[in-house]
Amino acid sequence: MINFNTDREFDALGIGEVMLRLSPSGKERISYCETFEKMAGGSELNVVSGISMLGLRTGIITKLPKSEIGKFIKHKIRFAGTSDDYILYDDTDEKRLGIYYYESGAYPRLPIVSYDRKLSSFTTFKADELPEGVYETTKVFHTSGITLALSHEIRREVTKMVKAFHDKGAVISFDVNYRASLWSEEAARSSIEKLLPYIDILFISEETLRRMFGMTGTLKEIHKHFAKKHPNLSVIASTSRTVISPTKHNFTSLAYDCREDRHFEEAAYENIDVVDRIGSGDAYVAGALYGLIKYGSIENAVKYGNAMAALKNTIVGDMIVSDLSEVDRIIRSHTSTGPKSEMIR
Repeated sequence: MINFNTDREFDALGIGEVMLRLSPSGKERISYCETFEKMAGGSELNVVSGISMLGLRTGIITKLPKSEIGKFIKHKIRFAGTSDDYILYDDTDEKRLGIYYYESGAYPRLPIVSYDRKLSSFTTFKADELPEGVYETTKVFHTSGITLALSHEIRREVTKMVKAFHDKGAVISFDVNYRASLWSEEAARSSIEKLLPYIDILFISEETLRRMFGMTGTLKEIHKHFAKKHPNLSVIASTSRTVISPTKHNFTSLAYDCREDRHFEEAAYENIDVVDRIGSGDAYVAGALYGLIKYGSIENAVKYGNAMAALKNTIVGDMIVSDLSEVDRIIRSHTSTGPKSEMIR
């Protein structure tokens, strides 16, 4: 099993861009609505804030514009209990926050995401802007393929950081989180393969394993073959979402203990009432990392990951706002066979 350094200030640190999300109310269209609801979101922030909500100490490494909208994002980060110790601020004339617009779907109309993130303040991030001691502060360092895809410069800086955290004894967690709108499969594969020797915990979809890495067989066979090719890996986890309609999903996952050669899975959460699916994959990563850090257990990683993802689907916004007591209650309900409560009162 994974050995986490116990004498670290943070349980997990993540690096990534934090963006402003603008969404029409309800089921309105981006092209016709006159008002937007503003929220904060970003893959790595969603992960570390989710872990914070469960009671562990986390922080985010990012760069924000030194402006009123940068303050809004900082306040949202602090709301989740996530440390802002390693947030950098851009006070140049070109400072800006990346934006994305999200339109909720309703069958047969699919959800729509539209980006306006080029030349954001985060794209000017340099690793040497951070204090050198940061590399010895955390048990787990997490990032994703979304961050690597932003630019060659960001990819170089984050790759440098992954190696530095690894060399200082941090467990490296990586979510491939492939987005075709950001980079090609070839570019993604080339960059990720260079990082794989440093990664301990890998979150990757079955589709990405098959298409990007050319793996064949059942998912369990693919996990085993991939682990043999990359013997440094300790855990490989793949989620599975069945989309019945934009507002009705089933969700589960399969996790592989590469050291013990064991798979872990549980029954799917079925017929989830989807209010907002954005960030549910990140919520899974948050729950899985919590299970690994807190309990040293891949079985608990699956339970907490699945429960967090199911819950996030029911919450508006990118960030999950569920505490440990609620998540534990969801897990108990999901695994029990007796009568279940219809209301909390």
